[in-house]
Amino acid sequence: MKLFVASYFSLLNFVNLLFKDSATIFLRTAVGKGYRETEIHIFVTFRLMLKSKATGEKLSYRDFREMVLADYRLACESREVSVLGRKEVLTGKAKFGIFGDGKELPQIAMAKTFQKGDFRAGYYRDQTFIFALGEVTVEQYFAQLYANPDPKHDPHSAGRQMNAHFSTPFIDASGDWRKLTELYNISADGSSTGHQMPRALGLALGSKLFRQNKSLKDDRFSVNGNEVVFCTIGDASTSEGIFWETLNAAGVMRVPLAISVWDDGYGISVPKKLQTTKGSISEIIEGFRVNEKGEGYDIYEVNGWDYPALCETYEKGISKIRETHIPALFHVKELTQPLGHSTSGSHERYKPKERLEWEREYDCISKMREWVIQNAIAADVEMDKIERETKQRVADGKTTAWSTFLSPIREQINEVGNIIDEILSESDMVDELGGTKNELQHLKEPLRRDVMRTVKKALRQTRHQITPARSKMLDLKKQLEEEGNDNYRSYLYSASKYSAMKVQEVKIEYTENAPLITGYEILNKCFDENLNRYPLLCAFGEDVGKIGDVNQAFAGMQKKYGESRVFDAGIREATIVGQGIGLALRGFRPIAEVQYLDYLIFGLQPLVDDASTVHYRSRGNQVCPVIVRTRGHRLEGIWHSGSPMGMLIHALRGMYILVPRDMTRAAGFYNTMLKSDDPALIIECLNGYRLKEPLPNNIADFTIPLGVPEVLQEGEDVTIVTYGSCVRVAEKALPMLEEVGISCELIDVQTLLPFDIHHSIVESIKKTNKVVFLDEDVPGGATSYMMQQVMEEQKAFRWLDSEPRTITAAPNRAAFGSDGDYFCKPSSDDVVDAVYAMMNDYDPKNFPELY
Repeated sequence: MKLFVASYFSLLNFVNLLFKDSATIFLRTAVGKGYRETEIHIFVTFRLMLKSKATGEKLSYRDFREMVLADYRLACESREVSVLGRKEVLTGKAKFGIFGDGKELPQIAMAKTFQKGDFRAGYYRDQTFIFALGEVTVEQYFAQLYANPDPKHDPHSAGRQMNAHFSTPFIDASGDWRKLTELYNISADGSSTGHQMPRALGLALGSKLFRQNKSLKDDRFSVNGNEVVFCTIGDASTSEGIFWETLNAAGVMRVPLAISVWDDGYGISVPKKLQTTKGSISEIIEGFRVNEKGEGYDIYEVNGWDYPALCETYEKGISKIRETHIPALFHVKELTQPLGHSTSGSHERYKPKERLEWEREYDCISKMREWVIQNAIAADVEMDKIERETKQRVADGKTTAWSTFLSPIREQINEVGNIIDEILSESDMVDELGGTKNELQHLKEPLRRDVMRTVKKALRQTRHQITPARSKMLDLKKQLEEEGNDNYRSYLYSASKYSAMKVQEVKIEYTENAPLITGYEILNKCFDENLNRYPLLCAFGEDVGKIGDVNQAFAGMQKKYGESRVFDAGIREATIVGQGIGLALRGFRPIAEVQYLDYLIFGLQPLVDDASTVHYRSRGNQVCPVIVRTRGHRLEGIWHSGSPMGMLIHALRGMYILVPRDMTRAAGFYNTMLKSDDPALIIECLNGYRLKEPLPNNIADFTIPLGVPEVLQEGEDVTIVTYGSCVRVAEKALPMLEEVGISCELIDVQTLLPFDIHHSIVESIKKTNKVVFLDEDVPGGATSYMMQQVMEEQKAFRWLDSEPRTITAAPNRAAFGSDGDYFCKPSSDDVVDAVYAMMNDYDPKNFPELY
């Protein structure tokens, strides 16, 4: 106490610097309470770092107190949302729930440092952070929990994602970019553990590129690269390989990435001693700690229940990231999970009694309340009042959200009931239809599916009637189907004016004596002109920078445009894709190269869970126009000859998959996609870079429309449908087939997603009455997909005189060498044999068996 009294006046001066009023009263109160000097310093110094840096305004004690109590109110509100949200699931009003209980205080502290223009790539525990930014209300939170498809009520995903999955609009209703530097930017969340990491890397890389390249002065996207990217992840998910790949890449690249690890000791039921070496993520990444050259990470450890320490740590750490672009990892320890992992189970099943007791004692909200009272900021009475008001506020918000969710469904139920009454007045089906109506109207918690099921049931029951009332029911069914499609199926691809499907076709132009140059030179000239045309276009990947990629399509581009436009990346496909996704979300036009098609599998997770679903899961509020470039199909051996097209077609709905047969067609697709806001995968033919092609004189201007096949040779007997490298295989077979009297029509589909949007292939089959689908995927792969599209979608079976056939590779990967290729991949001989066998089956007299 003597020490405190001796330094009383120095403290008084110090506090006067902090607070505009009541400094003396504050200190006298603190002295009267007997608090130590160190406690008061903790109390006031962390707030010093949180005062307005923009204005330099001194804070009053009243402002400070109100801030603390507002934070407590927010923490209580978020907790009550979790508590009531869990109850709504357990009572059946919601399907599933996952909540951020126990993480409230660190997220409040983190939110204090999040500025307009910053980005978040997080996961489904961050509700308090989003509440703190004002980007979600209680009503909106519960609307998402109930899966309300109205974007006015759930602006984050319109009911498409489970609760606590957030996003903010990056584009406006016209498809144009909003001014992201004036917004809190939340990239659309997903549920896959660790999936946010690669995207976070790309978002942070955007800040670096804007800071590096002074010529990029677009205030929609950046202010001198000052934007920090906040990435959050659960401690258990740091076991994922995608976490480590991103951690290493961000350290190598030195990007402004703040990774917060929420450590509550468990990954569902698995304790962290079974998840993480030494049980501590911060301890095992000690080798990543930044050195005197600025290489590596700043590493911070802080307890998740320590409010002042959290505020101080985040303020210090984020400020340094913003200034230096040195990434940091915040290991937030000793967190709790009061409600367990999710509504799918109880944590009492796997946590020992001692752990549960500790969690009750160290609950972060209880600890904050304790700290507030100990430091005389507020008394028990006021804290109790805050808690009561919060409970009522959340309960009211929940009730409003549920009522809002049910209201349009009740209207539909009334409409169905009225139409059934009209039908009953015209028929004698009182028992059947009356029961159907009553069944729907007595549902306690009806859903849209219940309405549709009832409509269909009523139509089945009245299938023999033709009445005006039944026609009304048919109209209602059509209306409900249209609403359902808009609510749940729309925005898989862009529908804006920048949609790839709306890019106007520009024909290829050649001069009379167009020079013949190699395929890679065609691409090189295309990329050169586009890099010059689009300042935000950049390209990167393994060997893309210095040597211009392994096939030289970017040769000389790094020297000409600089290392911030064309650059190398390590052997890490997942984060190469992630770089592309994050940069695309920040307004760049990235071409992310994965060196070979076989290795795209390493980058498949961020493509499947992120790039291909961004537009859909944000209901059109975010776009991700990344172009993933790769090359594949025929080369040599197991690991360089794969063609997993069926896998890609099925996994990447939401991206366009373009399969050009040569480099001129590839250039046209790059030109098309650079005018669009859709993501695409462009697969170049690996054996086409050295083949000669005529050089178009509009190399960066011509575009190739998506979903439009090209007839390469007309024929009368059999239609051959193929793409990519197999076009040349089929072309070699055509003269051999002509020798035996078979005329084939050869069609290059050009794109697999979309596929033949004008149904031109069926027109060929109407002429030939026979069709063969050729590619080098495994049996049942992309050929089966093409067959389904033509037979089922285009109804081509009506014109067939012979069963449709597929020509594919063997089930195994291709063996090494030319012989391995011949016996494992489809050859021109295979095409001749398959087509001839079809003609033998159709007309054995003129086409006797060959073998």
